[in-house]
Amino acid sequence: MITLYHCVNARSFRVLWALEELGLDYRLEILPFPPRVHRKEYLALNPLGTIPLFLDGATRMTESAAICQFLASRYGAGTLAVDCDAPDHGAYLNFLSFGEATLTFPQAIILRYTRFEAERGLGAVAIDYERWFAGRLRGVDLVVSAAPYLCAGRFTAADISVGYALMLAEILGLDRHFSQSVATYWQRLSARDGYRRALTAQGRSDGTI
Repeated sequence: MITLYHCVNARSFRVLWALEELGLDYRLEILPFPPRVHRKEYLALNPLGTIPLFLDGATRMTESAAICQFLASRYGAGTLAVDCDAPDHGAYLNFLSFGEATLTFPQAIILRYTRFEAERGLGAVAIDYERWFAGRLRGVDLVVSAAPYLCAGRFTAADISVGYALMLAEILGLDRHFSQSVATYWQRLSARDGYRRALTAQGRSDGTI
């Protein structure tokens, strides 16, 4: 049985979304955020104290975009992955990483210094990283202004990776930086049954983290 350790609306939502898109059976363990503070016994399972923690037999993973790639490759039967010999394989891999490394990274800093450590008075740092995020959205806009999805003309795990970053942006109020094309793309993703089932599975969709 696949097991996913998850915090509501956190990065692990990518994995939950992929699991629901693929219709896989799994066990969901929901933790308070951040678990390394509020559920210290979790450190015995994942010494990093981060989420997700994904277990599938002997496979143990902690990087959300990589887990989506793993699920798409192992269980997707061609539905969420792009084959290595397909023309868009490079774009697929690029956007899988782009969603986390380029879009979610600055938002994590914004979240830290505006919600969890606001008393430190580092709001200027958050403003700088908000500009970073807004600038990097151009990479998404360039593609979705001409196509419904990021690669291969269809929904893939790359859309889950980037889609979560857009979900987080909406939670943080950064969706004001969405172009019309990006906003329309996000509406398309968030209307998917798999996304809606993932929201239901985590039990809450009120924009908190």
